[in-house]
Amino acid sequence: MTQSESAVQQTKHAALGLTDDQAIEMYTLMTTARRYDERCLLLQRAGKIKFHVSGIGQEAAQVGAAFALDRNQDYYLPYYRDYAFVLAVGMTLRELMLSLFSKAADPNSGGRQMPGHFGSKRLRIVTGSSPVTTQVPHAVGFALAAKMKKQDFVSFVTFGDGSSNQGDFHEGANFAGVHKLPVIFMCENNQYAISVPIHKQIGGKIADRALGYGFPGYSVDGNDPLEVYRVVKEARERAANGEGPTLVEAVMYRLSPHSTSDEDLAYRTKEEVDSHRDKDGLPKFKQYLIDSGIWDEERDAALMQQIKAALDDATSYGDQSAFPEPEDILKHVYAEDHGEGGR
Repeated sequence: MTQSESAVQQTKHAALGLTDDQAIEMYTLMTTARRYDERCLLLQRAGKIKFHVSGIGQEAAQVGAAFALDRNQDYYLPYYRDYAFVLAVGMTLRELMLSLFSKAADPNSGGRQMPGHFGSKRLRIVTGSSPVTTQVPHAVGFALAAKMKKQDFVSFVTFGDGSSNQGDFHEGANFAGVHKLPVIFMCENNQYAISVPIHKQIGGKIADRALGYGFPGYSVDGNDPLEVYRVVKEARERAANGEGPTLVEAVMYRLSPHSTSDEDLAYRTKEEVDSHRDKDGLPKFKQYLIDSGIWDEERDAALMQQIKAALDDATSYGDQSAFPEPEDILKHVYAEDHGEGGR
């Protein structure tokens, strides 16, 4: 890197209005999510949990987007790989572990759903269902409510590249475009819909699909949290100003298998995966902070110890917490408050 290139890089987060502490917080959350993901894989292999869907390689886009949103009022409809995102908007490691171990105190679903099905009334994370892409029309519905009630929140929804082919995405995008709703669609394009590579599932760019529905679409480097932050922040300003939706295609790579039930080397080579490790947003952002003069290896080592201690605490807490009682089998399944008029 030349001296001039380094100078440009060093000022990037400041030029976007982010402080040094905020840039370090971004890196901390990205690293925490990565270590959490790795811990989940170890727990599954040890037989402590049954199943895990990994998001390794997608943390940069998730954290960058979260920082661009209003964490005091916006509503979020994440998809099942968004560990970094939900951590960034306020979910704790203990809460994630309660979900992972299917425990009664799990705030996401009371231990009823698979891990990765996030939900938190406190954080305005809307519970997702298992069929992929169903969160998209739900997000559009929240945006419609914001417009009808003249409220200031923006609805933010994420989904994978495979999901962008589902009818739910196209119907939701069309409705949002027609009514100029305050919703941001973010596709985390990790290059694979389970085992189907991007070139066999999509003709053209995902971002270009927005044009058919009357709103802008942008393709952005999903390995760069600052670039994702910039684009999502602009999208939020558009939505808040009544200018309608935006589609953001964050292009990254899924470094891990689709899930712990997947053998990814059956459909892609080790060489392909390794070639994308050089583009991984986490080590690249760490180097950016070092080049900016606000981070060093000593602080990084201390952070790793802090994250390990927090993960050890959360793992023990989740493992030792109580399972749901058999007599509570219908709790969190049917609505308990039916409002005026009863059933």
